[in-house]
Amino acid sequence: MIDENGYRLNVGIILVNRQNQLFLGRRIGHDDAWQFPQGGIRSHETPQQALFRELKEEIGLEPRHVRILGKTQDWLCYNLPRRLIRHNASPICIGQKQRWFMLGLVGDEQAINLKASDSPEFEEWRWVPYWQPVHEVVSFKKDVYQQALVELEQSLIRYWQPHQEPI
Repeated sequence: MIDENGYRLNVGIILVNRQNQLFLGRRIGHDDAWQFPQGGIRSHETPQQALFRELKEEIGLEPRHVRILGKTQDWLCYNLPRRLIRHNASPICIGQKQRWFMLGLVGDEQAINLKASDSPEFEEWRWVPYWQPVHEVVSFKKDVYQQALVELEQSLIRYWQPHQEPI
């Protein structure tokens, strides 16, 4: 779904383990393309519904494996580099408009399955320190990663409160 300004509506997923490390996946066929799971919101979906669909498709996790710790208040946007814009598409997509969610892994990390869908996104994954993804993601996404991590950093406190209700 592309909005009136040319941004594709999208969810971003920051998955954190009990050591406050973040899941980072390497895109298939790209040796240096590490990123968080993310994906488009379909016209009939809420951001939370898209979150759980993308979580299952990209890394094989079900809602029971995670707890929603937080989400960004507003949409965060980035523009695609000019060379990546498909000018022959209609409507033209100039970038992504994302709602970011931080999820705490409450299930076993063995449940992570990069081949959960017919079209896998990632071929490898690893846990990394909290701020490392900002330094590894492609340059045009760095500001959005920084904004999401700054805003959601306080959500980690909820991860250590086992009886807290999810958002």
